[in-house]
Amino acid sequence: MTVNTQKVLKVLLGRMPDGERIPDALTCGVYGGRLTSLTGLPSGTLFPLLERLLNAGWVERYWEADESAEAAGRPRRRFYRLTARGAELVPQALAEASAGRPLYGRRPAGAPGLAGGGR
Repeated sequence: MTVNTQKVLKVLLGRMPDGERIPDALTCGVYGGRLTSLTGLPSGTLFPLLERLLNAGWVERYWEADESAEAAGRPRRRFYRLTARGAELVPQALAEASAGRPLYGRRPAGAPGLAGGGR
């Protein structure tokens, strides 16, 4: 698993890089712009990574309600959050990665396409 994938998954689990908790990350998700700022990843890296996580079934995305965006005077935001499957598998995958068992060359069970993509 790449370092960039680990950064994104940790944020989606509700953990900021400094260890502080992100309220509602697991239930409401995190919008793309905030993911960019929290992870430090450029959009050209972040969004293809999110697409791989979506295809693997670990992440889902949705648009916020029109009313919320209009009330704030801005365009709608697209949010990303872990699926139930992702919430179950991500902690183990992160633990394996941090224990020095890189997932390069093999894929975690049920996660096609997550081992590569370290661009």
